[in-house]
Amino acid sequence: MNDPIGQTAMETKKGIPVSSGIAFAPAVVIDAEDYRIPRRHLLRSEIKDELARVRKALADSAAGVAKLRETATEKFGRQTAAIFDMHWLYLRDRNLYREIAETVRDQLVTAEYATSIVLRQKALMLLESADHYMADRVTDIYDIERRILHNLIGEKREDLSHLTADVVVIAHDLTPSQTAHLDNTRVKGIATDAGGRTSHSAIVARALGIPAVVGLNNITALVTGGDELIIDGTRGTVVIKPDQPTTDQFRQYERELISLGEELRTLRDLPAVTKCGTKIQLLGNIEFPHEAQTCLDYGAEGIGLYRTEFLHLGRETEPTEEEHYQAYRKTLEVMGERPLVIRTLDLGADKYTQARAAAPERNPFLGCRSIRFCLQPDRLPLFRRQLRAMLRASAHGDVRILLPLITTLTELRQARMILGEVSEELDEQAVAHRRDIPVGIMVETPSAALSAPIFAPEASFFSIGTNDLIQYTLAVDRANEHVASLFTPANPALIKMIRDVIKAGRRYDIPVALCGEMASELEFCLLLLGLGLRQFSVAPQAIPSVKKLIRASTLQHAQRVARRVMDLHTDRQILHYLRRETRKVFPDLV
Repeated sequence: MNDPIGQTAMETKKGIPVSSGIAFAPAVVIDAEDYRIPRRHLLRSEIKDELARVRKALADSAAGVAKLRETATEKFGRQTAAIFDMHWLYLRDRNLYREIAETVRDQLVTAEYATSIVLRQKALMLLESADHYMADRVTDIYDIERRILHNLIGEKREDLSHLTADVVVIAHDLTPSQTAHLDNTRVKGIATDAGGRTSHSAIVARALGIPAVVGLNNITALVTGGDELIIDGTRGTVVIKPDQPTTDQFRQYERELISLGEELRTLRDLPAVTKCGTKIQLLGNIEFPHEAQTCLDYGAEGIGLYRTEFLHLGRETEPTEEEHYQAYRKTLEVMGERPLVIRTLDLGADKYTQARAAAPERNPFLGCRSIRFCLQPDRLPLFRRQLRAMLRASAHGDVRILLPLITTLTELRQARMILGEVSEELDEQAVAHRRDIPVGIMVETPSAALSAPIFAPEASFFSIGTNDLIQYTLAVDRANEHVASLFTPANPALIKMIRDVIKAGRRYDIPVALCGEMASELEFCLLLLGLGLRQFSVAPQAIPSVKKLIRASTLQHAQRVARRVMDLHTDRQILHYLRRETRKVFPDLV
């Protein structure tokens, strides 16, 4: 229920469940880097304190500008430093305080929101001015706005890597850099406005075992830092300010989930074999070296996807060859003789790197990312460093190399040629490594899927990356909440592509794995088995439930399911049918 002035009662929001489990903790709200301010209402009794925050923020901002002006005078001279005079005078102008205060009182909104309204209106007036000099001053207004907001938000902002208490993180979305630095001993849950099942925050939440719900649209507008929350990542529910009976209900449900989890963990050392005796290989997907042990704890037979971008995210310098090597060696020490499939850097698009071009791309997901990024002449040293580290690590275990976003045979051949050159360098330096290391490709674009018979003779294995394959096949940005409902593995065109890739692998006798999030979703397990998939690479926490479903299934049933799906024409029909058939096998898991 919504209070028209301020939210005082419990409220429940439904979103997309992306990482199972229940979390109970106070919220910390992470605002976007450009201080995107959600509209939060106040109670009238809160106005006095909010106006005090405005006065303090203006005073602190003016003091900061004065200090900056002194520094600029020493470095550049008084004339250049004079640009900050206007900023200082503006912040000291009583009219600015009056306009922000009136907005707080009249609209019952926070100091942050009122500041954003007032200063954005002033910026718009300048932009519309016929006087070019005045229009050029709009950047000064933006700078002043950011300074005030920094002082306001800074009072409540927390570093996700240095939390001092248990929290649930509320955000519009989380960047790869933010998710890479989550302290999962303190972050108990995640809820975001944006995102889908395959958004980066969802993937990392699953990898870290943090309950998460995404696609909530306006959770940042409803939650204030410190609000008590329940995050139900299994059913996609977020409860804001829960009352005691509701909390008790969720505590009981949490106990039931824990009991089911303990039952599933008894399967850890049992093989993933269907009732009719067909052996399936269950591998784990990891983001960080320490997750290798987690995979084994859940019963993985190896690592089918080792994402290596963590080495680049959130740092100012590129990782060295030795840093790459030590990360891979550490993982191999845990894996022993089990396979470790390492994906080369999938940088670009939404993943920041120190070597990235200064000019942003208009459409980065269709631009210079992944293997295209690594094959750029000025990026080759970065690529060669990683390949050297992979080859060195191969002397200590079963390392396999996976190339992302391969769309042409030329790209595969170029990457193989560079790998050959690096191998020769190591030979000359008498550095131990495996010379016949398997090199596979990610099948994650329609061109790669349709060309699978052409790639198969030159690739050691295929790994189907359904996250990007869905995105590129359906022309749906998986991180865009406005079209999230269109992003589905149940699309008939996608399923036909997966079928044909598996057929090509069988024809040329090369292994085919599926490492996208589709492999972790139980309703698709029977279909994938029926299509001929024999290697599943999933989030560690999904391994027990996928294994139990496999052990309760027969190949005959799975093949019958796959044939029926091929006769269906809509994703809704397919999804309903798959859920119904999965419930027949194991109703407790769906």
